[in-house]
Amino acid sequence: MDYNNTNNQMPGQEPKRPGKNKGLIKVAVVGLVAGLLGGGIAYGGASALNHNNGDTSYKNGTTKVSNVTVKTNSDATKAFSNVKGAVVSVVNMQKQSSNSSGSDGLYGIFGGGGQSSEKSSDSDSNSLQTASEGSGVVYKKSGKDAYIVTNNHVVSGSSALEIILSNGKKVSGKLVGSDATTDLAVIRVDSDNIKTVAQFGDSSAIQAGQSVLAIGSPLGSEYATSVTQGIISAKKRTVPVNDESGKQTGDATVIQTDAAINPGNSGGALVNLAGQVIGINSMKLASSGNGTSVEGIGFAIPSNEVVSIINQLITNGKVVRPALGVGLVDLSNVDSNSQKDTLKLPSSVTGGVVLMKIYDGSAAQKADLKKYDVITEIDGKKVSSQADLRDVLYDHKVGDKVSVKYYRDGELKSGDITLSESNTQLADQSK
Repeated sequence: MDYNNTNNQMPGQEPKRPGKNKGLIKVAVVGLVAGLLGGGIAYGGASALNHNNGDTSYKNGTTKVSNVTVKTNSDATKAFSNVKGAVVSVVNMQKQSSNSSGSDGLYGIFGGGGQSSEKSSDSDSNSLQTASEGSGVVYKKSGKDAYIVTNNHVVSGSSALEIILSNGKKVSGKLVGSDATTDLAVIRVDSDNIKTVAQFGDSSAIQAGQSVLAIGSPLGSEYATSVTQGIISAKKRTVPVNDESGKQTGDATVIQTDAAINPGNSGGALVNLAGQVIGINSMKLASSGNGTSVEGIGFAIPSNEVVSIINQLITNGKVVRPALGVGLVDLSNVDSNSQKDTLKLPSSVTGGVVLMKIYDGSAAQKADLKKYDVITEIDGKKVSSQADLRDVLYDHKVGDKVSVKYYRDGELKSGDITLSESNTQLADQSK
């Protein structure tokens, strides 16, 4: 399936920025429409006179504008008003040779041909050009600094970052830290220009079916602070995370929504109707495995995970995670025959995660876990999926000892595991 990150850097997704001729085109189109309307009015007027020739009963039209007003101060408009000032555009600037064409290098690969660029004053040296654009959310002010959360893929490869505030003012940003595993990053800017700071809500309290807003810069800063509305389609959905080469680097537990999310929305806010940020928009499902076009399936990183990650990025500049050091698959993805014949599970066991690989030197190996063991409980909490397991692990620190219950050859066993630091290429990933 084609999971597209929603910043403006994927092939075929970056629209050309409008040039000077756009205004002429608009004028020409308006002129054409006006001409057609003028012709229609003239023709209609002549027709009316002809049809009413000698008809003394002709009367003026009586159509009026209704005086019924619609109350617009709804929960959605209030929520949007609370957050819109905190949503910004994030411009990824990269060094490019001043004589390079739009089809060369990363700029061309990301579909940037024809996009306007910011060049340095020295035309013979490398210049900074816009490689991609995404969105971000201002979530904190502290003294002279303000902090913005966005996606890692929005800032990846940047030589400089330009932030366009909701009022259109451009300021420079500095990358504080990023985390490829969760696709999150933090940017620091001068707080003098920041007027609005968003508040995070509790993503564990959300429900499928509740209304949400997605706020960001679809197709770039030209459409900054655009808002779409939808519902939460699923509270927890596990989806693969791929790097820029298309290689799967892990799995993410995300909120699924049908609020329209387009290229450029990456890093923007998913907001509940109380005006709280409950997720950071990250990707959308563009097509299924058989090439079927898909609409209305977008994903956001839950706010509870966002808060945990950005706090670590502010403190350490990176994220250190506890891990088991295993390759996993959800039991629900194992056919019934294999559950019975290979795993030898009792029929009463319906949820858990299957250990498909144990990495050398890992916490799982030191705890004597084996391939095909099925973990059903860790730290006293039931485990039905990889998402459940990650939620428990990420509540702990490296070096913590946790209890584990698992089935081996149909027999329930228990033990303790001392969590080790994760290797993002190996730990807790299905292979």
